[in-house]
Amino acid sequence: MCRWSPTTMIRRDMKSSLLVILILNACCVFSQRKTAHDGFYFVGCFENATTEVQFELDTEEVFYVDFKREEVVYTMPKFVVEDPSQIFEIHHLYRNAARAKGFCPLAVAFIKAEEKNPPEERDAPESILYPAEGLQLGVENTLICFVNHFYPPDIRVSWTKNGHPVSEGLSLSRYFLNKDQTFHQFSTLTFTPREEDVYSCTVEHLALARPLTRIWEPEFTHPSPVPDIFCGVGLTLGLLGVAAGTVLLVKGHFSALQTLNT
Repeated sequence: MCRWSPTTMIRRDMKSSLLVILILNACCVFSQRKTAHDGFYFVGCFENATTEVQFELDTEEVFYVDFKREEVVYTMPKFVVEDPSQIFEIHHLYRNAARAKGFCPLAVAFIKAEEKNPPEERDAPESILYPAEGLQLGVENTLICFVNHFYPPDIRVSWTKNGHPVSEGLSLSRYFLNKDQTFHQFSTLTFTPREEDVYSCTVEHLALARPLTRIWEPEFTHPSPVPDIFCGVGLTLGLLGVAAGTVLLVKGHFSALQTLNT
């Protein structure tokens, strides 16, 4: 059982890309476990005629609509549901999303007339740069540049390696909506860690006075040979000590036997 409550939010930036966010918030209770879950159906209507549609459950994205390919893309992990399309197919997701997209121009025109130039809003992004997995020299890995809390949803991400631009092995995710109506996005770089290499991720955005750059370089720990030497010396001395103790012990027993015989 689900109860839906619609809300509308409006944001605007200097590039006149008015964004009307139509949200359906749902509180769903599943009878099998009697557990409540929060659903979030998002329709973003942009003045530049683009539309974003996605659905989240308990802050985890379940699917989004790719209008270019005219399909619903499920992002729910397969270990949760092997084939989520079987669950949602009765809801005609793409058809309903297409209807929402057709409604968007009317919604934007109405809001523009009602609001009379909504105030400009900008939120500067934050970013962090980190590897996806533990570092191993010469083993392929992925660098992740996580950009968060920005508005409007329009950023440019670029990479460098040792000061030179990188164009291969890159990917950029679509942007995701945060609860505060800002956005976040991921850019990744496939790389092979080498000593002394330096990487950077640079973000450009309307709300930044200058580009935001994060720098990362791999750090490898090399074991010192000194502890091994000490360990070998200690082991040798220990064995010598055991041998000497054994000799003394045998001599002691031998002396005791001679005394008894005497």
